[in-house]
Amino acid sequence: LEQSVSLFPNNADTGSRSEPLRPQFWSRFALSELTHHEWEALCDGCGSCCLIKYIDDDDAEALVEYTDVTCQLMDCATGHCQHYATRQEYVPDCIQLTMENLPNMMWLPSHCAYKRLYKGQKLPSWHLLLTGDAARTEQQMRAANVGVAGRCVSEVGMTDEEMEERVVTWVQP
Repeated sequence: LEQSVSLFPNNADTGSRSEPLRPQFWSRFALSELTHHEWEALCDGCGSCCLIKYIDDDDAEALVEYTDVTCQLMDCATGHCQHYATRQEYVPDCIQLTMENLPNMMWLPSHCAYKRLYKGQKLPSWHLLLTGDAARTEQQMRAANVGVAGRCVSEVGMTDEEMEERVVTWVQP
């Protein structure tokens, strides 16, 4: 299994709050038709895609194993990137999730809105776009065992061998 680079989702405020979201945009438009702000709003902020993972692409179905080790920029207490807007200055190989590379990223967790919509599925019932209530969404995500906040460790100072020992099963591709 080869270690993949961590990915920062489009889960941080990029300063485009003034752009309105079209009502029910996730169910009315194709992913390729979304505005930048709508695309960003799909991210639930779980942070799972920022975990170090091992991907074996040799089979027809890629085998993915997530660890609880995350990128150096992740704040493990909050589960958010500390430098989202400028992350590539710190981590040059950080992958930005786009419509173009989404088909090659089916290792994303099963609850991921991008993956679910791409596969013709609905948003999880706890998604902020459905609840409209951040506190309720956060509570329901915790109840659904979704998110890295409070249960990840930074890659800083960790060896590859140590990371290999930290595979978790609480993230399902």
